[in-house]
Amino acid sequence: MALTILDFITGNKNKLAEVRSILGDVIEVDSQTADIPEIQGTIEEVAEEKARWAAEVINGPVLVEDSALEFSALNGLPGPYIKYFLNALGLEGLNKMLDGFEDRTAEAVCTFAFCQGPGAKPILFQGRTKARIIRQCILNSNLTVFIQGTIVRPRGPVNFGWDPIFEYDGKVTFAEMTQEEKNLVSHGHKALVKLQKWLSHGQEQLVKDV
Repeated sequence: MALTILDFITGNKNKLAEVRSILGDVIEVDSQTADIPEIQGTIEEVAEEKARWAAEVINGPVLVEDSALEFSALNGLPGPYIKYFLNALGLEGLNKMLDGFEDRTAEAVCTFAFCQGPGAKPILFQGRTKARIIRQCILNSNLTVFIQGTIVRPRGPVNFGWDPIFEYDGKVTFAEMTQEEKNLVSHGHKALVKLQKWLSHGQEQLVKDV
């Protein structure tokens, strides 16, 4: 039986609004809060375990989200532990972590995990924002230039965690973008679009294609 209502485990009204704006045409999204234990592991392991735990607590289908921020100079840290680093250091502190490093690039990762219910295997939908690719024609050849996200001093409103320090294109941070501009490139939007396609085309048949 196709899902008609999905519980998104969050207490963040901005995240809930973002999820509803993308999934609202294919499914009704409610919000629930759950006391999920602190989990350590890879990005994927953390998302999967959060979804399993939430499904047991809610006793039904759930959606959870986990974001990571990987600094190239620190071999992927803080990664899935970005929330704890942000709480401990603040935005300025995160930026200062890269003082002394020439490489200030970073990759933003968002993973949504859906779990049908207790005992079910979670399904992951992941989006990444690392580089914008610009193609220019030079002497009939394609030149590909990669512009990575860069960690900078905070700029813009603090609505979504570390958005004020993630400068995507060398001009503006995620926090300085309009929602429409951010949706074109953000890791969260990419992951939600994958989930939307899976929900709208029949969950079983698209699992292997996501």
